[in-house]
Amino acid sequence: MSGDHLDDRSAVVEPSKPRLLEILGPGLVTGASDDDPSGIATYSQAGSQFGYIVSWTLILTYPLMVAVQMISARIGRTTGRGLAGSMAQCYPRWVGVSVTVPLLLANVINLGADLGAMGDAAHLLINGNPLIYVAAFGVICVLFQVLLKYKRYVAVLKWLSLALLSYIATLFVVHVDWSNFTRGLLLPTFKADPNYWSMIVAIFGTTISPYLFFWQASQEAEDLKEKPREEALVKHPQEAKRAETRITLDTLIGMAASNIVALAIMTTTAATLNEAGATNIESSVDAAKAIEPLAGHFAKIIFATGIIGTGLLAVPVLAGSAAYAIGEAARWKVGLSREPSEAKAFYTTLGLATAVGMLLNFTPIAPMKALFWSAVINGIVSVPVMVILILIASNRKVMKQFVIGGALKAFGWASCLAMFAAVIGMAVTALL
Repeated sequence: MSGDHLDDRSAVVEPSKPRLLEILGPGLVTGASDDDPSGIATYSQAGSQFGYIVSWTLILTYPLMVAVQMISARIGRTTGRGLAGSMAQCYPRWVGVSVTVPLLLANVINLGADLGAMGDAAHLLINGNPLIYVAAFGVICVLFQVLLKYKRYVAVLKWLSLALLSYIATLFVVHVDWSNFTRGLLLPTFKADPNYWSMIVAIFGTTISPYLFFWQASQEAEDLKEKPREEALVKHPQEAKRAETRITLDTLIGMAASNIVALAIMTTTAATLNEAGATNIESSVDAAKAIEPLAGHFAKIIFATGIIGTGLLAVPVLAGSAAYAIGEAARWKVGLSREPSEAKAFYTTLGLATAVGMLLNFTPIAPMKALFWSAVINGIVSVPVMVILILIASNRKVMKQFVIGGALKAFGWASCLAMFAAVIGMAVTALL
């Protein structure tokens, strides 16, 4: 092995850090951001309403989300472009616009709900006006992206992913029926209840979301700008084996972290709220409030702190993925590694998305109702996006010799079918 290769370290993580932290990057951050306050609300509702019997869905979604995120990452690393940039290379502009505009709308609604949940969580912990906290968190999230150097910004996102540990910690302060837990995890339950199937659809829509595809692909491309010894695989194919090994490990661990935390939230609320008959949970903060009399003040603090931590991670990802998608589709200069003066339209989109989401909390719009429509938009958009994703990854003109195939391609199409079924299920349950 050459000396140059040995010195080819990640510019994102200091050389003194353990090797695993060099490998973990876009996949870890993407997986962690999937457990945002809105996702926490969905998993809390699932556990409180149906107990342990919905846990099996996370076993099913894991390989599907791994496949689609791995395909996204490979597109970014192979081409040196984000997903929207690759779309612009392969399809007419109207295709990119028809995908990115709904994505922007859904992301703005989602990050608005996340900021609202963070404000309510801060109020729960230290009192004060929740709307002031909403504004403060919104400003902090924008400043993260505008003022921090890319290297430092990615390091901050990695540390924020540790907030997920708070939900695993709650398992140590509640009494879990491990027999029912194991049964619910390993033996799928099917009920004739429309509400049950509506929840299954919501879990799928929460774990497999379009903004995650755009973010991971863009961050793989972004990382290349920070690593001068690395280039897109279409230009330097000799780097393929090392790059694909890293992407595989990063994505497997990142999505595992996402699903394990989701399982911890479901289990905590099943063991406390469902057992006590407290099934009317509408938000993540409602779950934190309801847990206190059942599991103690410490459990409430852990749960509420996790909402703020995961929100600080997810809001920049939601805003960033929208800015990348819009910017690449419009062929702007994009990238968090660029100075704001170099990519004015990109940073303006990022700031406006966060600002509009923040302002939604000052309107009479009900956050949970807005989130429902965000889920509907994401569900509808995700299917064509996933189809385009796989077609791009299978296109030799784009990917050269690195087209996907075998199990990865099969699981990618399985993810498409699963999300299509989820969208149909969403439509059917809405009509019942």
